[in-house]
Amino acid sequence: MQYNHQEIEKKWQKYWADQGTFKAKNNSDKPKYYVLDMFPYPSGAGLHVGHPLGYIASDIYARYKRHKGFNVLHPQGYDSFGLPAEQYAIQTGQHPAITTETNIKTYRRQLDNIGFSFDWSREVRTSNPEYYKWTQWIFIQLFNSWYNKETDKAEDIATLVTTFEAEGNANVDAVSDEDIAVFSAEEWKSFSDKEQQEILLQYRLTFLSDTEVNWCPALGTVLANDEIVNGVSERGGHPVVRKKMTQWSMRISAYAQRLLDGLQNIDWPQPLKDSQTNWIGRSQGAMVAFDVDGHDAKIDVFTTRPDTIFGVSFMTLAPEHDLVAKITTAEQKEAVEAYVEATAKRSERDRMADVKTISGVFTGAYALHPFTGKQVPIWIGDYVLASYGTGAVMAVPCGDQRDYDFAKHFGLEIPNIFADVDISEKANDAKDGIKLANSDFLDGLNYKKGMKTVIYELEKRGFGYGKINYRLRDAVFSRQRYWGEPFPVYYKDGMPQMIEAKHLPIVLPEVEKYLPTEDGKPPLGNAEVWAWNSIENRVVSNELIDNETVFPLELNTMPGWAGSSWYFNRYMDSNNEGEFVSKEAVDYWKQIDLYIGGSEHATGHLLYARFWQKFLFDRGFLPVDEFAKKLINQGMILGTSAFVYRVEGTNTFVSKGLIGDKKVQPIHADVSLVNSSDELDVEAFKNWREEFKNAEFILEDGKYIVGREVEKMSKSKYNVVNPDLICEEYGADSLRLFEMFLGPLEQTKPWKTSGISGVHSFLKKLWKLFTDENGINVSDAEPTKDELKTLHKTIKKVEEDIENFSFNTSVSTFMIAVNELTAQKCNKRQILEPLLVLISPYAPHIAEELWSQLGHNESIATVAFPKFEEKHLVESSKNYPVSFNGKMRFTLELPLDMSKDEIEKTVMEHEKTQAQLQGREPKKVIIVPGKIINIVG
Repeated sequence: MQYNHQEIEKKWQKYWADQGTFKAKNNSDKPKYYVLDMFPYPSGAGLHVGHPLGYIASDIYARYKRHKGFNVLHPQGYDSFGLPAEQYAIQTGQHPAITTETNIKTYRRQLDNIGFSFDWSREVRTSNPEYYKWTQWIFIQLFNSWYNKETDKAEDIATLVTTFEAEGNANVDAVSDEDIAVFSAEEWKSFSDKEQQEILLQYRLTFLSDTEVNWCPALGTVLANDEIVNGVSERGGHPVVRKKMTQWSMRISAYAQRLLDGLQNIDWPQPLKDSQTNWIGRSQGAMVAFDVDGHDAKIDVFTTRPDTIFGVSFMTLAPEHDLVAKITTAEQKEAVEAYVEATAKRSERDRMADVKTISGVFTGAYALHPFTGKQVPIWIGDYVLASYGTGAVMAVPCGDQRDYDFAKHFGLEIPNIFADVDISEKANDAKDGIKLANSDFLDGLNYKKGMKTVIYELEKRGFGYGKINYRLRDAVFSRQRYWGEPFPVYYKDGMPQMIEAKHLPIVLPEVEKYLPTEDGKPPLGNAEVWAWNSIENRVVSNELIDNETVFPLELNTMPGWAGSSWYFNRYMDSNNEGEFVSKEAVDYWKQIDLYIGGSEHATGHLLYARFWQKFLFDRGFLPVDEFAKKLINQGMILGTSAFVYRVEGTNTFVSKGLIGDKKVQPIHADVSLVNSSDELDVEAFKNWREEFKNAEFILEDGKYIVGREVEKMSKSKYNVVNPDLICEEYGADSLRLFEMFLGPLEQTKPWKTSGISGVHSFLKKLWKLFTDENGINVSDAEPTKDELKTLHKTIKKVEEDIENFSFNTSVSTFMIAVNELTAQKCNKRQILEPLLVLISPYAPHIAEELWSQLGHNESIATVAFPKFEEKHLVESSKNYPVSFNGKMRFTLELPLDMSKDEIEKTVMEHEKTQAQLQGREPKKVIIVPGKIINIVG
């Protein structure tokens, strides 16, 4: 009976689908367990073997938990909005929905081929109107909420209106825009409807504002910081400039402290927690106001070192700061404008990363030192960011190296305010053991006392106040794209109005082209039917806009992170048409118990999702404020690239071993053209690309040998291995075992297809334990002591490994067990059936087939996990080495509970002992029970 993986795997994949084997119930007497992977973006390239690593790990754990008696939710879906599909639509004219559907079909086929235990009945796609209806609904809830600092949570905007009507806003402590005018209850009531809306917009958790954004002209859209790499767009490598635009934003900053505090309560990797902690960037210090000499203006500065205020010798503003144009003198205008224009072409990330370049321009204006009244020159410099703090720095060159370098470069004053510290070569950034000097009332104070004293004086004299600041900025939420969630927003008298929830979803309109309009509006500006009839509550033609009943709709769409910030809650109740998730479902599942995905999402998806979760918790829609209890970042599987070497200036390729001192250009070759001996199929290579058709090859021993290098697996490096090919040749069970066998889940490791033959051979060996040429050959005889020992040490190790997510060592344990049982010629049902259950999370297809062949009608997925029994590992006897004068001559198995005297008597009477002694009396008999026997003659 042969092991036919192709036939077996197709059979059981169909069975699971037909039977709904992995469908989870929203209520059960069993304990619940929710296992989730970060859902994929369905790209046209499909999956490569690196993608399923985390999915295999989560699937093993989900299957294990089912064996342990849990009701397991293990769903899957698609993050199906996004820029790649839109770019393809721009190039081809094909609607993004069509390419997305095609890509999803490829992904689904590939995922099914690997045998995942997903509950596909709960599938979500962020681009489906049935899904984004609820993303739009969440946006409306955010719009209709404000953050009350007194209660430290989001509340309905109606409670704020009630306060305004009763007492105005003087006593309102909210996260809001700055510089909101104070008004009384009577004034509030006298405001027009539009004036009231404008005020409320300054408090709402999602709001419109003029914001500095990363604008990518080539893509025609705003990009988030994490979508920019080395100053260019991650998608396509296009230039990015800073530009001020009216955008929707989210007040994530309201949750900064709670996002920090919540990290203490979740089991996430420490490096990821550190990334979020640094991104949120909590710092304690003071706000200080500097008057601008000759202008009715102040420059507000947040500083973590207000104790060094007497060391301020200049100020630096971000080039985008609102005051720059106002305070720049006529003499400096041209230089300042040129610098501002040049800075706009650099991304914030690029500016933050560039610590070597020193650049700036003097505005010609001066600020006044709050304590001394001394003039302080005001510069602009691109190392100051408008989005961080107040966009202004009080420069203390003696205490900050960047300020020191700037002052040295431009010949600015560097006063020393530290007693007994030499600053002739560099700034002093130390705090401990340093006392202040040349600092008026702060002279002689250390850092801690200096901080308290200066904050007290700032507040007493009205120059500033103590403050906790966060690096975390409010998140821009608008994108100038087509393929994204439409906002449920129309504009009346220029003010945003929310469309009632009962009229959702607002579905993407048809457009002729996916580029921005000729006058620079987002792609939705190309839609002919994109206006809101407020009487009929439906989308109508733009030609009907009359500003009385028909109004323009928002032309921007939501960013990619909108749909991914709450999808895990939708899986709990994905077919609910009346709610984003029912109370019953979310009270049962509560949150993800195990979440697996990439660390690259630390400050994007994972931060935004925590923000939305906390908001929905505040508003009473969810029972917990963290969405995932435990998170594991899986490592990366690297590809082994192949390189051919072209002699520079020619179309001749030289084999690796013959390069010598030749100047060559390494070129990636498709790994499918190279065999396991690193030999290139030269003819196939010539036909691969037109440019190589007439290439010549210098061979070694008649072969062209390529170079090899381990790199990130990528389509552009031609080192991608398609899992379909692996499943076809070796089977999905081999793929699953091999990916786990490569090394610890969290580590990065290289892929080498040749290594998979080892686990494939293991599966064949496993098959032979159960079968012979006639079919299943299993005995109901009682197992031996050794067979039970092999089984139970395997149960113990595998259970420990799975609980610790050490899947690689489990695979080794299976191999050892099968080798031992093969040597023992074990075919006992009592041993082999539990072994199958142990292996089934890793290799479910072969396990299902053998389970069925053993006569079982139910799926092995429902069978209880074997129970470990310690007694089978407890040794009742010891195989003693018997030594004579320190040299071992034979072994003797004796009961472990035998006394020292009984051991000596038995050994001395043994015929082999008698033969060694040949009638002599030993001088000494050394016995350590359970360890050694040594006879000294």
